[in-house]
Amino acid sequence: MYQIRNHLLQLHFIVFIYGFTAILGRLITLDAVQLVWYRMLIAFVALAVILKLSDKKFAVNFKMLLIFIGVGFIVAFHWITFFHSIKISTISVALGCLASTTLFTSFLEPAFVRRPLSWFEVFTGVIIIIGLYIIFQFEPNYISGIITGLISAFLAGLFTVLNKVLVRNNHPITISFYEMAGGFLGISLFLLMSGSSMPQLSFPILSDWIYLLILGIVCTAYAFMASTRVMQTLSAYTVVLTVNLEPIYGILLAFLIFGDSEYMSGGFYLGTLIILTAVFLLPVLKRKAGKLIRR
Repeated sequence: MYQIRNHLLQLHFIVFIYGFTAILGRLITLDAVQLVWYRMLIAFVALAVILKLSDKKFAVNFKMLLIFIGVGFIVAFHWITFFHSIKISTISVALGCLASTTLFTSFLEPAFVRRPLSWFEVFTGVIIIIGLYIIFQFEPNYISGIITGLISAFLAGLFTVLNKVLVRNNHPITISFYEMAGGFLGISLFLLMSGSSMPQLSFPILSDWIYLLILGIVCTAYAFMASTRVMQTLSAYTVVLTVNLEPIYGILLAFLIFGDSEYMSGGFYLGTLIILTAVFLLPVLKRKAGKLIRR
């Protein structure tokens, strides 16, 4: 019982860290592409050290390596669009849109794992779409940020589903190690090929280095390891329900730290509340339905 309570507190701390990621994205002065390049480099090195110390195997076959690298590209593009959404709008907008990841996951997962589409998920998706429509109506000044945030949410759903398939036969740390390497490689190639159309890679200032190290080591490598550990004792239902708190933690932190610059219209908060309500209701409805079926 003590271990479960301890892991539940750790899980809330991990979700708080995830919410803090958006704050760091706002504080770091680098553009989104360079920010993610440094984040993936730092996380890659940190995970390499972890793999070495834990004696986990690095070796994978060539086909699996290509798959990991491909998913790493998706992760990189997800982070770039997420941080770019913050840069061109607000943290609240980016996190409000990220809450719609459930909508995209509900339609992507049946396609990849070959299971029937759940009517609970379809119903939840309709509610989320209503919430997004309200946000669009009340925040016309942030349309670009909203669209970019929704692209980020779609990519988050895509790589989550892909990782769910990959984790069946591969260790989570090994997957993350190669995905960070793949994302880092993908952004490096993009910067090289873009030439003069993109600004040269900047050397971060001291404050940026501090934020990047926190982002890469604490918010990426540590948070991933810790979340894997707590899943060994907590139910999937508890984990999913708690992770849904990320936008709430992030929006509250943004308002406390940045004040009026993060204040949005009443319509935005109504739309976000509708989305979060739908996201929280989904696992509850699924659990109750499962209990009824077992009876």
